[in-house]
Amino acid sequence: MTLKTHRLLTAALAGIVLSAVAAAPGSAAPVSADRTSAAESKRVDAVPTPKLGWYKCYEIAECATVRLPLDYDQPRGATTEIAVLRVRARDQRHKIGSLFLNPGGPGGSATEFARYAPEFLSDSLLDRFDIVGVDPRGIGASANVRCFKSVKDQTAVLDLFNVPFPVTRAEEQRYVRGSKLLGRACSTTGRPLTGAMSTAEVARDMDVMRRAVGDKKLNYLGFSYGSALGQYYANMFPDRFRALTVDGVLTPTAWVGNTRQILDERLRSSDGAYRALIEILRRCDRAGEKYCVFAAGDPVRNFETIARRLRAEPIQLPDGEGGTFTVTYAIFVSAILGALYGTDAGEVVTEISAEVWAALQGGSTAALTARARAARASRQGYDFPYENGFEATSAVICTDGRHPADAGSWPAATARRDRQAPYFGRAWGWIDSQCAHKMWTVQDEDAYRGPFNRRTVAPVLVVGNFWDPATNYRGAVASSRLLPNSRLLSSNNWGHTAYGSGVCATTAIDNYLLTGKPPAKGTVCTDSAQPFTEPLPPPGEVATLSSPTGKQRPPVATVNPESPLLPQK
Repeated sequence: MTLKTHRLLTAALAGIVLSAVAAAPGSAAPVSADRTSAAESKRVDAVPTPKLGWYKCYEIAECATVRLPLDYDQPRGATTEIAVLRVRARDQRHKIGSLFLNPGGPGGSATEFARYAPEFLSDSLLDRFDIVGVDPRGIGASANVRCFKSVKDQTAVLDLFNVPFPVTRAEEQRYVRGSKLLGRACSTTGRPLTGAMSTAEVARDMDVMRRAVGDKKLNYLGFSYGSALGQYYANMFPDRFRALTVDGVLTPTAWVGNTRQILDERLRSSDGAYRALIEILRRCDRAGEKYCVFAAGDPVRNFETIARRLRAEPIQLPDGEGGTFTVTYAIFVSAILGALYGTDAGEVVTEISAEVWAALQGGSTAALTARARAARASRQGYDFPYENGFEATSAVICTDGRHPADAGSWPAATARRDRQAPYFGRAWGWIDSQCAHKMWTVQDEDAYRGPFNRRTVAPVLVVGNFWDPATNYRGAVASSRLLPNSRLLSSNNWGHTAYGSGVCATTAIDNYLLTGKPPAKGTVCTDSAQPFTEPLPPPGEVATLSSPTGKQRPPVATVNPESPLLPQK
């Protein structure tokens, strides 16, 4: 099975405060802003500005690689190779600067994301910015982290993670064993890179690359985990950006966490997913069978019946090639979670539920079988070359945060989360079991763990949508409260992240990046497509959703479990 891609010193020097401008008599004194600390300035500014040897690549882009310090405390010591890709602004005469992108993950390739930017970014941004993607260290086209000496050694461990998430005691035992082996491998064979992949190091790399492309101030748009990178940069370099947007927001204090809680207990991703699912099922019920394919009876109760029966016994489906597809409880839940990532979440969640319900009731399995076949056809197994997605994701999560000591504590912790957020507590809860610090012993001594409440010179735009199944909306609210000079933009769209889901949110983000002026305080976008507003199409016809912005949605990288019922994106 493939798993999708799926610290600054602890006591940092205080930021130097800008001199306050004298206030007019009777007016409130202006609030001063923070500056980059002396410690952080010493680290990054000691690195000479790299000379980028651009060459033409992918027909529309330019590529380059540079070597940056493995340890910024030793700027002339060991290095690691970093890849960068640029799509030049279409209107060079009126160019504002460069717009750095990050697609999330952690483990997503920013160079690949920037390469496809013309497909999802608005024309106004493509006209005025060079679009830049810098692959985080260890990831994508940058020098890759490898925790195993060979694909054979890697496969022996990853085969222990051969379910979307463990449910039975036997599956949990295998998963715990795999987690321990992966933690040990990344703490030994994976070094030294695994000890230098924290988000703080990527933020430092980005600041150096900002200089390399000739920008005095950074412009940044980060999605999902890329929101953590953006907030790290804003707090480490509070005076070095012009405009910075984070969309689909992880609260950095929760990301860092403590040794008592697993990651989902802090981020509450499963809470957001459960809230979105129940809202869909209730809206389906209200809409009725003319609008929702799963509306007959009580959708909430019927969904729980599906889950209960699959926990007791999986469904076996013929694959048309003499074999079978098996639909387990974990496969069903991971398919539902994957469906919640799309703006068409309502329709896809209820379609999958209706197909599984029909199979369990002795009805036709044709639709479910066709879905499983399409998903299988979209997947390509790998043996060669070495694929490091899970290791790259893990290296960031495990070095950024504090985690419980023993992977053996995850079964109880994820069961607790599943009681609080049914179906998804286990699905989200197991993503960091390899980080248990008894086995994941490698750390980044220069990882950043706060503060995350610096007053930045320029405003930060924090974007959250109500029904996000991965980055709970409360994360955007909490992050906006942490950052004194930030503005919260809320959206009613479905799926993961808001950009491209509706004209309102997309235009608000575009305008902020172009002008540096955030939308009005309290702005809530309510123009996104909502489920069950159109009658179901006749049998044999497939409903299609047109893009409200005329562009694709950003291909954000995430760590949710893959499901054999959904095509690989």
